[in-house]
Amino acid sequence: MTNEFLTPAEMAAACSVSVDTLRYYEREGLLDDIARTSGGQRQYSSNDVAWVQVLRCLRATAMPIREMRAFAELVREGEAALADRLDLLANHRKRIVDQVAVLHDALELVDHKIEAYTAVLAGTPKVENAGQTRNPTLDGKGIRAS
Repeated sequence: MTNEFLTPAEMAAACSVSVDTLRYYEREGLLDDIARTSGGQRQYSSNDVAWVQVLRCLRATAMPIREMRAFAELVREGEAALADRLDLLANHRKRIVDQVAVLHDALELVDHKIEAYTAVLAGTPKVENAGQTRNPTLDGKGIRAS
């Protein structure tokens, strides 16, 4: 950042979000104490940029807004709430790990379907399920042998 403060448009660009998202975060209590010019325009600091990056990470990992709000409140409480912040993030981490496992299984299924459909289109025999721990046809729904 070349300026001490960023305008809303500069902040949005720096954080890869829209100005509307910044306003939404502010309305939801996720962003506060934003400095303003004498004309009332918001001025964002480098700390604000870092905080929005945290918010984007939490949102990208499917943390609900109400939980993000609770986290923001705990951050505002300072070190007195450090244990609560740690607990909240540890619980969220577990949900992320569970999501990754679900996505990994889904990716295996999609890869299997791509391989099976490619084989059918190429006129080769149907791909077998060798080495797979799950039924890749979702209870028989999908490609069937003629």
